[in-house]
Amino acid sequence: MKTIILPGFSIHNKDWAEEVAKNLNTETIVHNWLHWKNGKSNISVNDELINIIKEIGEEKVNIIAKSVGTMVTMYLLKALPNKIEKIILCGIPSVSEERKKLFTTSLSDFNSRDIIVYQNTKDPLGSYENVKKFVNDVNPKIKVIKKERSDHNYPYFEDFKKFLN
Repeated sequence: MKTIILPGFSIHNKDWAEEVAKNLNTETIVHNWLHWKNGKSNISVNDELINIIKEIGEEKVNIIAKSVGTMVTMYLLKALPNKIEKIILCGIPSVSEERKKLFTTSLSDFNSRDIIVYQNTKDPLGSYENVKKFVNDVNPKIKVIKKERSDHNYPYFEDFKKFLN
């Protein structure tokens, strides 16, 4: 099965995504955000969804998403509910009420066994404690894995492979 990687917002996340792809040993697509190419400072979820849907094509996929990619994953799940097999979310960056509604709606019909969240204990964009509470509010059956790091880097390739297999 193909896996699409939806990285974080800044261009240095491209390296992370390519490293994930290299370590998965399976067919992967690394999504390149439009703002990386056009130099704009914001993200258009609708434009990104159009491109991601084209990249995915007709077959089912797994998703590995980091940071802003976690939010885009929720919109993608709403658009293609029957094409997504498993989801790995890394570094959920913020836990607002608006975002909670998006996650709750998007995940309402998705099997909680097919999604996992990795959150670093002291991720500067969202601590483990805040994200754990957020995910529990969305769906207490979703597993949130605590990783002992104080940055926004998620190099857990072996864990990713284990979950996807």
